[in-house]
Amino acid sequence: MLNIVILAAGLGKRMKSDLPKVLHGLAGRPMLTHVLNAARTLDPDRVVVVVGHGAETVRRHYAGDAALSFVLQQPQLGTGHAVQQAVPELASGGGNDVTLVLYGDVPLVGGATLARLLAAQASQPDAVAVLTVELPDAAGYGRIVREAGGAIVRVVEHKDASAEELAIREVNTGILAVPTASLKRWLAALRNDNAQGEYYLTDIIAMAVADGAPVLSAAPDHDWETLGVNSRVQQAELERIYQRAQAGLQLEAGVTLADPARFDVRGTLACGRDVFIDVGCVFEGTVELADGVSVGPHCVLRDVRIGAGTTIAAFSHLDGASVGADGRIGPYARLRPGTTLADDAHVGNFVEIKNSSFGPGSKANHLSYVGDATVGARVNIGAGTITCNYDGVNKHRTIIGDDVFIGSDTQLVAPVTVGAGATLGAGTTLTKDAPGDKLTLSRAPQKSLDTWQRPAKKT
Repeated sequence: MLNIVILAAGLGKRMKSDLPKVLHGLAGRPMLTHVLNAARTLDPDRVVVVVGHGAETVRRHYAGDAALSFVLQQPQLGTGHAVQQAVPELASGGGNDVTLVLYGDVPLVGGATLARLLAAQASQPDAVAVLTVELPDAAGYGRIVREAGGAIVRVVEHKDASAEELAIREVNTGILAVPTASLKRWLAALRNDNAQGEYYLTDIIAMAVADGAPVLSAAPDHDWETLGVNSRVQQAELERIYQRAQAGLQLEAGVTLADPARFDVRGTLACGRDVFIDVGCVFEGTVELADGVSVGPHCVLRDVRIGAGTTIAAFSHLDGASVGADGRIGPYARLRPGTTLADDAHVGNFVEIKNSSFGPGSKANHLSYVGDATVGARVNIGAGTITCNYDGVNKHRTIIGDDVFIGSDTQLVAPVTVGAGATLGAGTTLTKDAPGDKLTLSRAPQKSLDTWQRPAKKT
């Protein structure tokens, strides 16, 4: 059985925040969520999160995740002490049970790297497998001490290291896989006679050597997978590392990015062939861009599907919408949740659409609001048109048939239906259904007053 223990009890003092450190965001999600997502690629039998500072806040955030177990570390007496708190929650099903220890503030570790570490441990079932990495500047990290033949004999913390040990560049990431039965035995024997007065999880390496258990190592796919976050500076650095990696994946898939350094994915982005993305765009939730889609600068797309050949112009905001093929959106357009546009629909500058559907070839090109509406095919909605869908208590729907022409500055007071082929004259306030194939308008008669004089300024 596979147990995963995630250490998430730290205060994060250098973050200078009331929010628990592991809930601080990276790519739009808490750091702990990234770690949990990587952990679950391994199909574990038990996931235990060790909480401490801000424990209740962390528990509340994941209250809907019944598969998680939480244990409290109070006070915080080191990494070994943290894992000790998780021991009662560890699943056991036989002699091959393994526990993998991860960290809630090391958010970029990948599932493939963790699988490799577990494979190294499984090669010798009584072995301890440690994820290590060589760094040009190892300051602050525990050093991996090997004997002449290359076998790992212990990990020495930076503050306890000699000058010779400080010269070592291979460091311990803290991520390790251990047979569960051995882990329990070694945890019970931990001591805190060190510079920090803490119980170091890394001391079990020396215990394993003393017991004759092999200590193996594995390396990550990328060094940055092992980087932790202890400050806002490090958080920002990891954000850019993550986003540059996401940009690299898109470039390898054939997407054209105007500038890979100005590109943000805060969820998942799936692109077809010959997609172009300009600078400053943000993709949140689940976004799908079909072949030939072009996204202009500084657009925000959240939970949307965009059909092939559609162009989204600058500064447009799409949220919970679906757009068909060969559409034209923006600039400065806003599509809100529940919006569905069929093929060849046009939504222009300063147009907002909410909970509405547009049929093929329909257009709202300028300065309009369409909410709670069903719009047919080949409809033209003139500038300044709004659907008055809210009476102060309830929302009401507007139905617009095929081939309708709506003149500028028109208000459609829902519930109302406009028949197919109807024309609404500019300036109309429609409060009753408009018949199809007829002109409907509600203007007051136009007057010109011969005796009127413009007011003059008094002296």
